[in-house]
Amino acid sequence: MKKIVVLSLAAVASLGLAACSKEEAAVANDTEVTNAVDANATVEEAVADVNATADNAVADINATVENATNAVENATNAQ
Repeated sequence: MKKIVVLSLAAVASLGLAACSKEEAAVANDTEVTNAVDANATVEEAVADVNATADNAVADINATVENATNAVENATNAQ
């Protein structure tokens, strides 16, 4: 009877140690690397979006200035 209890405890302890192996730490590290890569990609996309918005704003300003210049020239020529 004692042998059965001891063998059962040994089996449970072995399974417990197997469940806490270092392979899960490697998976956690892979997840951290993946999250870091995702974060970098997100930052790069945000920078690209900001740059595109700035470029569009500059283009809009240039178009507005050109339209204003044309309006002044037209008004001057009409007189």
